[in-house]
Amino acid sequence: MGIGQIAGLITGVAAAIVVLWKAIVWAQRIVEGVRCLLRSQMLNTYYDHKDDGTIRQFEMENFKKNYAAYKALHGNSFIDQINEKMKDWEINT
Repeated sequence: MGIGQIAGLITGVAAAIVVLWKAIVWAQRIVEGVRCLLRSQMLNTYYDHKDDGTIRQFEMENFKKNYAAYKALHGNSFIDQINEKMKDWEINT
């Protein structure tokens, strides 16, 4: 293998690394955005119902699904506190 081939191989590998790095950064931004949207939705549900401590069944189911997704995306513990408070709420069917 000649020097030109080695240089071409190195250039190709470097280009692949750059493309992969950009994809990783893009994916991290998407995860951050989804996490933010999930947190916002859960907080809206919480603040809509916190005064009376009751929630409709489908809203609680949505909250639980959002919570599971949020935790899978390594969401912080602030929402854990909200989740704990909501466990005692009355669920209306």
